[in-house]
This record gives sequence, C-alpha cells and structure tokens, in this order.
Amino acid sequence: MHWLELKLPPPALVLLLALLMWLAPMWVAPLPWAWRIALAAALLGLGLAIGLVAVAACWRARTTIHPNHPMRTTALVTGGVFRFSRNPMYLCQLLCLLAWAAYLSNPLALALAPLFVLYLNRFQIAPEERALAALFGARYAAYKSTVRRWL
Repeated sequence: MHWLELKLPPPALVLLLALLMWLAPMWVAPLPWAWRIALAAALLGLGLAIGLVAVAACWRARTTIHPNHPMRTTALVTGGVFRFSRNPMYLCQLLCLLAWAAYLSNPLALALAPLFVLYLNRFQIAPEERALAALFGARYAAYKSTVRRWL
C-alpha cells in the first residue's frame, strides 16, 4: 500500500475524521457529560499552542512544514517542542481531534481518533522518517533515538 504514502495531507485526514465524528451520533447516542466543553477547550488550547510553537520553530529554522514533500526539508529542528515529540504538528492535530470528540461526547467519535494515529504512523511518518534519515543521517538517527514519535 505504498501508493498511500504522502498522498493524503494530515490536515485533510483531520477534516475527514472530524466529519465522521460529527456524523457518529447517527449511529451511537452521545454520552451526557457536563464537563465536555471544558475538556474540549483545554485539549484544543493545548493542541493549538503546541502546533503554533512547532510551526514557529520551523519558520525560524527556514525549513518546510509541507507534509507531502519531506525531501524539501532544509534543517533538522530538534529544540523547543521538538525535544518532546518528533511530530508536534501531528500531535497538535490529534489533540484537536480529541477536543472535537470530547465536545461531541460520543464514544464512536472518540474511537475514530486512533485511526488518525495509525494512518499517520504508516503512511505519513514512516516515509518522512526515511527522507529525514537520508537527508540528515547520523544526526537524525541520534535525535530519533532520544525523542519519541508522539510523546
């Protein structure tokens, strides 16, 4: 299934899964949960903060943030939020999906979030890691050995 690698931009996947989450109440009734707004706001705020800091770090390093062309990467960013996650922008998107699931308060919506992780690990992150290994060699291998993929 290599034909899926780097084809679906992660933001498009987020929107597709968010739509499916929104449609989830058609199949499973939402759970009554009074704290859903606060949890959703906290997850969304955390996700957006991580994402903005990650994008700013890439801009400062003058490297691409385009997910479909990892060979255009010009710098290996390892500081800031990249010290905790090799993929903070994808972590941002996951947290936003989890915020949406919390807001919808539907178990089926929550069950769709792991699809994002599974898809990205196989069809987005694995090809990116091959490209970064080719571009940065031992530096990337050392970084990869000390920083986890997600958290």
